[in-house]
Amino acid sequence: MVDLTALAPRVFCLGEALVDRLGPLGGDPATAAPESCDDRLGGAPANVACALARLGTPVGLISRLGEDAIGAEFLELFQRRGVDVQALQSDPSRPSRVVLVRRDANGERVFQGFAGDQSLGFADQMLDRAELEAVWPGVSEQARWLLMGTIPLATPASAETLHWLLAQAKTAGISLALDVNWRPTFWDPQADPAEGPDPSALAAMKPLLDQVALLKLAREEALWLFDNDDPSEIQSVLPQHPDVVVTDGGNPVRWTIAGHAGTMPVLTPARVVDTTGAGDAFTAGLLHQLVALSAQADLSRDCDSALVETMVRYAAACGALVCVGAGGIDPQPDPDAVADFLNQA
Repeated sequence: MVDLTALAPRVFCLGEALVDRLGPLGGDPATAAPESCDDRLGGAPANVACALARLGTPVGLISRLGEDAIGAEFLELFQRRGVDVQALQSDPSRPSRVVLVRRDANGERVFQGFAGDQSLGFADQMLDRAELEAVWPGVSEQARWLLMGTIPLATPASAETLHWLLAQAKTAGISLALDVNWRPTFWDPQADPAEGPDPSALAAMKPLLDQVALLKLAREEALWLFDNDDPSEIQSVLPQHPDVVVTDGGNPVRWTIAGHAGTMPVLTPARVVDTTGAGDAFTAGLLHQLVALSAQADLSRDCDSALVETMVRYAAACGALVCVGAGGIDPQPDPDAVADFLNQA
């Protein structure tokens, strides 16, 4: 097995690393007995980073954690997986974030609030630009992709750091991948978890959308942002004409990648325990394929529709396999597990 810690990251993931507190099926994690809840390490960027590492892509995480038990557990996880942590910050004052996740009887989840705040906010909200500036030149030399979501835009300090990094990526020719991952409670803890972004949130997202090379959206996010869920139509209105993938739960995934549009039914495992992190594993699977292909060929020139569908199918398998266990990280598959699943699908 390749020692990823000896390789410079090809992908950097920016954003939150946190604990998903999964309530009992059909129960409320805010009021349920602690022994009936299941705490799992997560956060979309951390999920993607861990999934990429398990698949074999060198990856680093840019995030900020509290100096607490959660932070220590994450450090052990990243070391075990081989995720580069040179750009991982430590906050002595603010805790790592705990997200309360309500699950229905089928494992579908709703994010409904937070725990652990000590009136100072959470560590991930204070991602520090100066600390990142100090390490970025030394860790970014081999980076080809920067993956981020929209949650860091919700607070001023992390938003400032995100915009600085966005400028660095543009100057260095690092491609931006954006998984919108809209979560209104991160912007306003009292918000309805089902409501879409307001005009100020949409305006905050615009610089990312203007620079993105790969855009992944859930169908409802596509409708909120573009009043359209057709990947080709979305691609046409964005300045960089990015590759676009639209997922829709158990409904078919649609895409336009490297000039090829397509649709495919989702892949489903034999059983579903928890859907947390399925979209993140899908994103990781697709980025893993793109990184591997770009090392061998020019995607825009040498890619045909069959190859694109193979790449999406691989990503869909990664997403499906995460659903067989609890949490967004522990069940993530390695390449052998993905290959076995695809051979049986």
